[in-house]
Amino acid sequence: MTSNALATTSPDMGAIEQVLVAGDLSKLTAAQRVTYYNRVCESLGLNPLTRPFAYIVLNDKLTLYARKDATDQLRSRNQISVEVVSKETTDDLFVVVARARTPDGRVDEDMGAVDVKGLTGEKRGNALMKAMTKAKRRVTLSICGLGMADESDVETSPDAKPVTVDMQTGEIVGEAIQPPPPPPPDFGAMIDGAQTLEALAAVAAQISKAKPGNRTELQKKYLERSKALTGDQAAQ
Repeated sequence: MTSNALATTSPDMGAIEQVLVAGDLSKLTAAQRVTYYNRVCESLGLNPLTRPFAYIVLNDKLTLYARKDATDQLRSRNQISVEVVSKETTDDLFVVVARARTPDGRVDEDMGAVDVKGLTGEKRGNALMKAMTKAKRRVTLSICGLGMADESDVETSPDAKPVTVDMQTGEIVGEAIQPPPPPPPDFGAMIDGAQTLEALAAVAAQISKAKPGNRTELQKKYLERSKALTGDQAAQ
């Protein structure tokens, strides 16, 4: 996209150049943000009504990232085929390499990686699928010449803050409200509440997996509760 594409909406070339050079959309006026968004979609042949891009603050800059709709439309419009060429686990990371190919013979590769340390069952399965999705989306953006984050990158980046922007006016509404993290388990209460040795053993398994900082205190409480339950069973 050229600066002339945005310059028609405002004489403030300083702000426009800031976006093109540094990628900080917060420097644009609300009207310029709408124009910028629509021109990006137009240049890529994407339908802006499907909201293929959303806004985030990353490295203290307001920028766009590609949602699933963007990569799906790009693959369909440009007839991009994507295949997974390798999958491996290295140092607790599950790494997937995907290859994209265009009808004119261009080829590109990119990777997606997720931390699978300690994950089992459904959680591990979800993580593996996320790595494959990330690889496919990243290689789609790469072969289309787009150096921007995708939805899966945003989900796994602690520094990325989703921002709500009114798509009609371009006004920044505010940061998306993130749910607070769940409180840590109260293992002490769980030990006290165990009514059988089997239930107590299940709590011990959770403590072993979570590795809380007060394990010594919990072990003492566990032994006391175990003695009490053993005495109750003997009395019966």
